[in-house]
Amino acid sequence: MALYLDERILAEYREVLARRRLKIPDAAAASLLSAVADKGHRVSAPRTQAQLPDPKDKMFLEVALACQADYLVTGNLKDFPADKTKGVTVVSPREFLDRREQGGARSP
Repeated sequence: MALYLDERILAEYREVLARRRLKIPDAAAASLLSAVADKGHRVSAPRTQAQLPDPKDKMFLEVALACQADYLVTGNLKDFPADKTKGVTVVSPREFLDRREQGGARSP
């Protein structure tokens, strides 16, 4: 299993982790972001013409397409309609873990 990202995604994670309403301690957010940055594989993703409900989500699809990801894991399934994802399988975190336990999510 591998995590793919680009600088746009890293910036998005940084912004989300800093949201005060989430009440994530600064040290925990910094530690998680550091782990993601260290373990994630950086990808240079070309832009896609796909029109998603939330244009800010295109970066996630672009990275998934660029690295030929088996899955795009998100809590925002509604933002990735199947007819717009160009064959990328979009699943919730729970579904991904379930598939992995059943042997359906491949590890590199």
